Amino acid sequence: MIVILCINGRTHCSQRSWDSNSWYQLIPQIIINYRRHSTTGLQPTMMLLWAFAGIPLGVYNIAENFNVALQIQPQILTLLSLITWAQCKYYSYEWPWQKTIRAVLPVALLMGGLEAGLVFALKRAQEDAVEWPITFMAILAAVLLCAGVGRHYWDIWKTRTVRGISFLFVGIDALGDLTSLISVFFQPDLDILGMVVYGSELALWTGVFACGGYYNLRPWLGKKVKRYRGAQGEGSGKAEEARSTALQDADVERRSSASSSTVFRTASIQSQDQTDLA
Repeated sequence: MIVILCINGRTHCSQRSWDSNSWYQLIPQIIINYRRHSTTGLQPTMMLLWAFAGIPLGVYNIAENFNVALQIQPQILTLLSLITWAQCKYYSYEWPWQKTIRAVLPVALLMGGLEAGLVFALKRAQEDAVEWPITFMAILAAVLLCAGVGRHYWDIWKTRTVRGISFLFVGIDALGDLTSLISVFFQPDLDILGMVVYGSELALWTGVFACGGYYNLRPWLGKKVKRYRGAQGEGSGKAEEARSTALQDADVERRSSASSSTVFRTASIQSQDQTDLA
């Protein structure tokens, strides 16, 4: 979900560079929503929380004067999250597209203004050698992202199924958290905050996978097995029925043959008797 690079300075504080990778993982989800014309099960609260998470991410990267790519990526995360949120309102809540646009635009403008104001505030804090706001922005972004994932658990609990969310999206995000967590262990100094953040996110995504296996995959496999056994039983029943029918036909034919031979024999005996009498 986010990649952390720990750079230990000579001063008492350590600087963290947070790079959001969730933006490209949202693209499969947006495409699936468009193809299905449905966002059933996808939580709009989750998408809105992720959109807001792009604000502290962007503030941190801009305030730290990172390269342009790192400064743009949080903005893309916010944009794609808002698009997904708009899809939820359009497909699930059946908002007209005019109402959807009227709702998204003010929120986007509010987020842009808030981010710009926070950038100036953090710049001023840096000039005064105050470092805690920078770390707070990184923690806030991680909390918002985790809260967005956690919101999906409520829907799983209510419906007893994992719906609406792309497992491809979940897999990519979980893989990103896993690789990031592994990278933390190879840093010169072990970063406890990074371990907690990535461990929490990985645990949340793993839980979604586990719920999908229990609520979605297990019943699906059960239906497949039941259908296969039913097909086998139906085939055995048809074979037994055909065998029974064949035996009945053979018995009828045997009886018919026996009856015919008896009739012909009786007629021949009667003819012979009449000849003897003559």
